[in-house]
Amino acid sequence: MADIQLMEELSNAFGPSGFEEEVCRVIYRHTREFQVTNDAMCNVYMRRKDFSGKKPVVMLDAHLDECGFMVQSIRENGLLNILTLGGFHLTSLPAHSVIVRNGKGERIRGIITSKPVHFLKESERGNQDLDIENLAVDVGAGSRKEVEESYGIRPGDPIMPDVSFEYQEKRGICFGKAFDNRLGCACVVETMRALEQENSLGVDVVGAFAAQEEVGTRGAAVTAQAVKPDLAIVFEGSPADDFYYAPGLAQCVMGGGVQIRHMDKSYISNPVFIELAHRIGDAMGISYQDAVRRGGSTNAGKISLEGQAVPVLVLGIPSRYVHSHYNFCAVKDMDAAVDMAAGVIRSLDQETISRILRKDLV
Repeated sequence: MADIQLMEELSNAFGPSGFEEEVCRVIYRHTREFQVTNDAMCNVYMRRKDFSGKKPVVMLDAHLDECGFMVQSIRENGLLNILTLGGFHLTSLPAHSVIVRNGKGERIRGIITSKPVHFLKESERGNQDLDIENLAVDVGAGSRKEVEESYGIRPGDPIMPDVSFEYQEKRGICFGKAFDNRLGCACVVETMRALEQENSLGVDVVGAFAAQEEVGTRGAAVTAQAVKPDLAIVFEGSPADDFYYAPGLAQCVMGGGVQIRHMDKSYISNPVFIELAHRIGDAMGISYQDAVRRGGSTNAGKISLEGQAVPVLVLGIPSRYVHSHYNFCAVKDMDAAVDMAAGVIRSLDQETISRILRKDLV
């Protein structure tokens, strides 16, 4: 079963895009049995201590960052103008609590502004189109001077949603923030652990935790160059759609197992890799659901274009309300993703890899 302590620390960690250091430290604390390094961008690389470098390389990818905000400027009255780091739907933001981290590392709670109903004009009571320039964060100050001198907040300081992780053991449900994609980070660690005692793998496995995915899959452009994988498995906290589509049409049902993604806006899957995942899932009794996405993207878009092309298998863990403050997920879906990834990797022999790489075309 998933390591709940790991998941709790990952979810609670401060890590908006570009500010992933704390998430990196959580990974370091939980992976001392592996070789773990990082680069200047805060991408993290994880290898077994017996990594040979002589076998085909499978990269396990997940992104470290979460959707958050940055202080853009400070108004004279002490409100903080903000920019989004990642794709929030603005209607989910007003009146929610956030944490601002100043340059000293101090954390200050704030509230995203919303006008109380008492002060709304009749024309304002209907549905209003929101603009990020009209939203601000109130930290309780009364002036720009107070914000700067007492709170130590400056433009450029990062902000994250203020949410604490909870695990409902009886129901196997996790609640928290940043499940896109701290779920994936946990799955990379768990998959590496599951394979730790395997001495006869036909591949070398590298865990690669990428920074800045939510602002343009930037970290994966670096990790793919650094690892130079032959194949990759991308773990993603995928938006659950079971409340929005009829049964049979929903393709990311929480509790329905790991999502195998065939296509989104960033990539088209390798059919041989997909077929292998299906075969492993059926043989091992792993619950899975196929998805063809009209929108969305993952690090697979960047990784698949590295070198002479990298076949990528995208495994999603259904998560409700991603890109908002609060998320739910089912532990059994995380377990299914890890079991699927480990099973696929164990099955990779020279012949299977050659077929995935399309070397059987001639």
